[in-house]
Amino acid sequence: MKNLLITIIGFLMLSCTSQKTEKWTNFKSKFIEEYNCLNIPPLQLSYQQNIKGIKDLDSINIQNAFFVNIKERLSTIDVNNLSIKEQLDYDLIQYETDLNLERLHLEKQWKSAIADSISSRGLSTLKNGKEWYTYFLKKWVDKEATPDKIYAFGLKEIDRVKRNMKSIQMQSRMDSSTFQKYIRSPHFYFTDVDSIQLAFEKLKTEIGTTASLYFPDVDKISPLIIKKGTEKRMAIAPAYYMDTQQTFYYNYFDTPYNKRQIAWIYLHEGVPGHHYQIDLEKKTNRTALQKKFEYYGFIEGYAAYVEELGVTLGAYKTMYDELGKWEWDLIRSVRVSMDVGLNYYNWTDEEALLFWQKHIPGQDNIAQREIARMKRWPAQVVTYKYGGSKILEWKEKAEKKEGFSLLNFHEKLLQFGNTPFSILEKYIDLE
Repeated sequence: MKNLLITIIGFLMLSCTSQKTEKWTNFKSKFIEEYNCLNIPPLQLSYQQNIKGIKDLDSINIQNAFFVNIKERLSTIDVNNLSIKEQLDYDLIQYETDLNLERLHLEKQWKSAIADSISSRGLSTLKNGKEWYTYFLKKWVDKEATPDKIYAFGLKEIDRVKRNMKSIQMQSRMDSSTFQKYIRSPHFYFTDVDSIQLAFEKLKTEIGTTASLYFPDVDKISPLIIKKGTEKRMAIAPAYYMDTQQTFYYNYFDTPYNKRQIAWIYLHEGVPGHHYQIDLEKKTNRTALQKKFEYYGFIEGYAAYVEELGVTLGAYKTMYDELGKWEWDLIRSVRVSMDVGLNYYNWTDEEALLFWQKHIPGQDNIAQREIARMKRWPAQVVTYKYGGSKILEWKEKAEKKEGFSLLNFHEKLLQFGNTPFSILEKYIDLE
C-alpha cells in the first residue's frame, strides 16, 4: 500500500508540472498502468459481493485522488487532434472516471456508516439503497440511465410487446381463449433431447447462410458448438453461452421444451448473437483500453436486438416462431419495471407479484424466481431490453437515410466491440 501511495503521489505531482496540453499517448499508457495498480474489483452480479469488495478507507482515498486527477487532466487534452479510435479511448476514460467517482462516494458513505453486515433481503433494506441502485443501473446499463426513465421505458416495452402478441393472435383468427389453449397443445413441445438438438443444428446451418448477407465476416467466425446443459442451477434461463468453450447450452431437464423457443434462442446465443459478436470482437483491431473494459448493456442488448431480425434472417418461419420471441420478451419487459420497483421504489414482493400478474397471468412460479433474482442481482435484467431497444432505434433511424444497407449498419455498430451506448452513438454515423 505504501509503495502504491508513493506511485500515485508521484503521478499527481507529475501532472502539476505538465504542459497545458499533454501528449495523449503518454497520458493513456500512464492511465492504464496506474489503473491496474489500483486493483479495482470487477463488477459482480450480486450486490452483496460488490459491497463486500469495498476496500479500506486508505485505498478508497487513493482511488479517489487518482480519478479526481484524471478528470482534471482530461480537460487538458486537445480532443480535436485525436484519431477516431483515440477519441473513443478518451471518452471511455472519461466514462470510467465518472462512474468510479460515483462508486467511491458511495463506498465512503458505507465505510462511515460502520455497517456490521450486508442485508441479503435487497437494496431497499440498505442505508442509501436507492443511491446504490442508481449506481448499479448506470454500471450495468449505461451512465445515462436513471431509475425513473427505466421504469417508464419498461412500461412502454410491455405495451409494444403485447401489441405484437395480439397481432399474431388476430392473424390466427382465433379468439384469445382458443388461441391460448392452442399454443399450449402438445404439438408445440419437444419431449426428447435428440429432437431439440436436431432443431438447433438445422437452424445453425440455415442461418449460417443468411446471416452473411446482413452481418460482416460471418465466414471468419469460429465454429459454434451446441449442447444440452447439465447444470440445473443454470436452468433459470432457457439457454446460456460460454465463450471460453464457444458453446451454447440449452436447458432441457425432462420437461416439455417449447418449440417456439428454438429460433430466438439460437439467434440470441449463436449467430448472429453472442457467439458471433464475441468471436468477431476477438478478431477486431481494438486498442488496449477498449479491451480493458466490458459493457454488459451492449453485450446483452446486442443479442436481444438480433432477435428482432428473425423474419429477415429466415429464422421465424411461422408466426408462432415469432410469437416465441415475444413471449419471452414480455417477461424481459415486465422485469425492467419490476427491477426498478423492487430496488428503487421499495416494492414488497407482494406488490411485485401483483405487477407481474397484471401482465403475465398463470406463471407465478417464474415470477417468484425472477423477484428473487432481481433482488440478488439488481439492474442486470435491464441490460437486455435497454440495449436491444437502443440498437433497434438506431437501425430505424438509419433506415430513413438514402442508400441504407443493413450490412453496412452492422459493420458500423460492431467495429468498436462492446461500448457504452451513450458513447457509441457518436461513432456510428446516425446523422
